[in-house]
Order: sequence, then structure tokens, then C-alpha cells
Amino acid sequence: LSLYSSPARETKYVENPKTELEEGVSRLRQVMEPYTAWCQLGLWFVFSALELTGSSKVKVDSSLCSGFFSEGYEFLQKPPAGFYPRLGVISFAGIIGLFLARGSKIKKLVYPAALMGIGTSMYYPQQAVAIAKVAGTQLYDWSLQGYIAVEALWKDN
Repeated sequence: LSLYSSPARETKYVENPKTELEEGVSRLRQVMEPYTAWCQLGLWFVFSALELTGSSKVKVDSSLCSGFFSEGYEFLQKPPAGFYPRLGVISFAGIIGLFLARGSKIKKLVYPAALMGIGTSMYYPQQAVAIAKVAGTQLYDWSLQGYIAVEALWKDN
């Protein structure tokens, strides 16, 4: 006989409520499920075709992949002076943008991108000017096309 008896407990399993992040990931996985199934089906066709032809090895041009990854690895091993502090400031600007973008989904897209763009343009002004010129001409072209489309609709009616 035990000197210390423990009372019989009634245990009940309680599931933790899902957070917004978990709900978002769940919705994203449900939306992407047909596409992932399609990709898996495509890979199944590729591998079954390889088995039918008798080729057991997939041939990949390794010069493309290895060159890209080796350049990136070398760049991160020997970065230019001040690269990591710049990267930190730009990333922090994006996080501040996410923090400020409470509310609509459009704000969550625009604020971080805008603040990261401002942070990047502080460190890389020449590239920012080049991108702004290209973006300006593209925006002008799109607005002109929109104006022409609205004008055509207006004249048709």
C-alpha cells in the first residue's frame, strides 16, 4: 500500500486556439493545394518517362546552378565594406513598415516596400535614380494606355 495516495484525475484534452498566422498558412496551403498536386503530377510524368527510356540519371547543366550559388557564397564570404550594416538598416526599415501598416492589406504591401526603397536609395543613390527613371517611363506608358482605353470607351458610347 502506498503511503501517499493521489486523487483520481479527470483529464480533458483542450486544443489551443489557432493564431492568425496559423490560419493564414492554413488558407494558403488550401489555396495552393491544386497547384502543388499539378506539379507533383508533372514530376511523376517526368520520372515515369525517364524510367521508360531507361535513363536512370537526370542530367542537369551544373554550370548554371553551381555558378550562381558559388558567386552568392563568395559574395557573402567576402562582402564589400559596410554591406551587413546596410542590409540591417534596409531590413529594419521593412520591419518598421510592417509595424506601421496596421489595417488594410494594401498598406501591408506598400509601407514596407516604400520604406525599404527609401532605405535602399539612401545607400545606393545612382541605382535608385536609374530605377526611378525606368519606373517613371513605365508608369507614363501605363497611364497613357489607360487614358487611350477610357477615351475609346467614352467615344464608343
